[in-house]
Amino acid sequence: MTGEFIFGPVNSRRLGISLGIDLLPYKTCSFDCVYCECGLTTDLTFERAEYVKTDQVIKDLRAYLEKRPELDYITFSGSGEPTLHTGIGRIISFIKDEFPEYKVAVLTNSSLLFREDVQNDIIRADLVVPSLDAVTEEVFNKILRPADGLNPELILSGIKSFREKFRNRLVIEIFIIPGFNDTIEEISLIKEFLINLNADGIQLNSLDRPAPEEWVKPVSEDNLIRLRDMFKPLVVQIIRRARRSSAQNVFHNDAEDTIIAVLKRRPSTLDDLVYAAGINAKEITVYLEKMRDEGVIIEKKGIRGLFYRISNRN
Repeated sequence: MTGEFIFGPVNSRRLGISLGIDLLPYKTCSFDCVYCECGLTTDLTFERAEYVKTDQVIKDLRAYLEKRPELDYITFSGSGEPTLHTGIGRIISFIKDEFPEYKVAVLTNSSLLFREDVQNDIIRADLVVPSLDAVTEEVFNKILRPADGLNPELILSGIKSFREKFRNRLVIEIFIIPGFNDTIEEISLIKEFLINLNADGIQLNSLDRPAPEEWVKPVSEDNLIRLRDMFKPLVVQIIRRARRSSAQNVFHNDAEDTIIAVLKRRPSTLDDLVYAAGINAKEITVYLEKMRDEGVIIEKKGIRGLFYRISNRN
């Protein structure tokens, strides 16, 4: 199923078969991260609002979930920070009340976790993955380029207070930008915070797709291992890109819409699309050539080869 608010399901390298929910218009976010695979933020804000109609999202979800599809997670992610949407709590409660067999994941940049209303809205999720990329204000501002009023103290206090309330799985994600948050000082401060947090997991991530700022570079495997070891005795998982996968377990009535839905959220290679969409490479190639000729998508050389993205994205 693909649509304005719901996309997938896709094969996720971390979440298995995941149905995505995107509650924000492109590209509304509280950060303008230099590494964001979705592109540059065009509406920088941390004001909560009903950016898309909550009732319509629930209606679309009900129609889809009543078919009882095989899913590992229903995941709030997409074009911006999902907790900016004031209806996220209603949508999570709808899923847990009417379709309790499904697990809910929230991927968040942590910017609004200091707010009690946000904490209450996502408290019923099965998995929350907050980002923590920097602790010092200088690095925080350079990497995340936040909306006015956001600072590291708010981020740290929000993650800490949410962890005290949240009894389900909490996994911290750290995105490494070489030369910025990979210093001994920054890693030591992040580690100091995490030692006292009691998170269920820590994930180390790095650039895998074209970034909006071309100076952002990936981290070598050796350096990722070195950084992982700096966090000892904490156990840190390095997030590696998914291996090429044949189409399996994910089924779609409209392959072209599925490909477009994936590319709206992140630039992808052919291998990425095979893995995410669960469609074989030959079929995807036919659609990619058609969409390229029609001007729907563009191609760009990236760190792993040829990437495809929607043509009207930054």
